[in-house]
Amino acid sequence: MTSPLAQRVLDGEHRAAARLMRLADDGAPAARQALTELFPHTGNAYILGVTGNPGSGKSTLVNRLIKSFRATGSTVGCIAVDPTSPFSGGAILGDRVRMQEHADDPGVFIRSVATRGHLGGLSRSTPAMIQIFDAMGFDVIIVETVGVGQDEVDIVRFADTSLVVLVPGLGDDIQADKAGLMEIADIFVLNKADRPGIKRLEREVRTMLSLHRAAADGQTTRPPICLTTAATGDGLPLLVEAIDDHRQSLQRQDRRQRSLTQQAHLIRAIARTELEILFEETATAPQFSALVADVVDGTTDPFTAADAFLAALLRRNDV
Repeated sequence: MTSPLAQRVLDGEHRAAARLMRLADDGAPAARQALTELFPHTGNAYILGVTGNPGSGKSTLVNRLIKSFRATGSTVGCIAVDPTSPFSGGAILGDRVRMQEHADDPGVFIRSVATRGHLGGLSRSTPAMIQIFDAMGFDVIIVETVGVGQDEVDIVRFADTSLVVLVPGLGDDIQADKAGLMEIADIFVLNKADRPGIKRLEREVRTMLSLHRAAADGQTTRPPICLTTAATGDGLPLLVEAIDDHRQSLQRQDRRQRSLTQQAHLIRAIARTELEILFEETATAPQFSALVADVVDGTTDPFTAADAFLAALLRRNDV
């Protein structure tokens, strides 16, 4: 029997979905039951990841993409990941502010979420939120990562199509020379194309693509490169066309193999989250404080204390 909260999510109730997302973000036990019940209703949404350098205009671009998808009648769920302050633990959640024009559209649901220190460009609850949007029946789920660096590329593990957004004039002549970003992109978006240096950036991307892709597996195909100015909408039709082309190419691939890969990542992500929660709980237990005191007093060393901490962690997990 489906729980009331899960049923309300399946019925498309935004308030219930927001509550479940909050529970999932907090790691509440109640979220696990509902997510388990929702799982059989997932696997139908198209997931579009948008990642790239800080300040590259990802939120403005996502706002334009939402408009484009809505123009075709597709419903859109959007997860916007914002950085967490290392001092207060809070987040500005500015992405939702930039997308206020969709607030009254029942076909759009935007959820901002803080990283809470989670690395990889996503929050630890992002996979759960994707599942919730999917179970609600949204046609497209857009995941906008926090501004990322070279190896913060978790989005590729969950997205069907990954956009990597770069811009000219960031003061880094080889910003495209980021192995992680170069390898995950299905489409490169060179945004703010009205700025000086856009042609130079395009040449750099094409050069680095040639080097990285050839060294990796000898591929002759290259991800398309789309020049856009999200603030004005210039170049968006060509980007939407490139996204649609990639989406259609996925339909010609082995669906089971793709599902095996995505579910393997999802299982790892869930296990990692459970371990993180257990780790945090164990690290605040009195026994941990006693281990720290022993190191400070010189009665043990940090390595021995770490071994004792891990042993306690494994005992709590019944391993």
